[in-house]
Amino acid sequence: MQEEQAIREEICEIGRRMYGRRMVAANDGNISVRLSDGTIVCTPTGVSKGFMKPEQLCKTDISGNVLEAAAGFGPSSEVKMHLRVYQKRPDIFAVVHAHPIFATSFAVMGRALEIPIMPEVIVNFGKVPLAAYGTPSTAEIPDAVEPFLKDYQAILLEHHGALTWAGDLLSAYMKMESVEFYAELLYRTTQLGGPRELTREQLERLYQVIGM
Repeated sequence: MQEEQAIREEICEIGRRMYGRRMVAANDGNISVRLSDGTIVCTPTGVSKGFMKPEQLCKTDISGNVLEAAAGFGPSSEVKMHLRVYQKRPDIFAVVHAHPIFATSFAVMGRALEIPIMPEVIVNFGKVPLAAYGTPSTAEIPDAVEPFLKDYQAILLEHHGALTWAGDLLSAYMKMESVEFYAELLYRTTQLGGPRELTREQLERLYQVIGM
């Protein structure tokens, strides 16, 4: 129980960070964490991520069956894509979905983040691919996400936002920050005339150093 309470408090704290950084508006976004017993604690529908309380969070099994939920605070239908991550990646224990402004702008444009402009981007992501549009609340979104789960740590959701996953919640959230920073850099360098990409030789040297 102590682990679960700490996780619930951390989810609320991450929600406040997301809201404070304008990664979500109103009740947008979702956060989930897989506990050591395999159950999932997730954010409820209809509640701003900036104002959540630990007791408002929901608990489901990996199939999405609701195990615990406060009155009026059921899980979002978007938990389906979180569950698909957990089902396909047993090493993943946290998933974050948000609508950060710059990353979501690329998603709405139908453009992946794949221009090599910084070593940190290459090390963290390689690239951030674009998952095809899916109708909200259906299996179309999890189905669109699934092909990217093995080889990537973050994706853009066409016309929707971004999704990141990691072995712990803070890491999953930090990946979301990095995705948004990458997207903003691409946007701003485009306004300055277009980003200068790392050369093939620079990339090959970087791959040698980091063992890719």
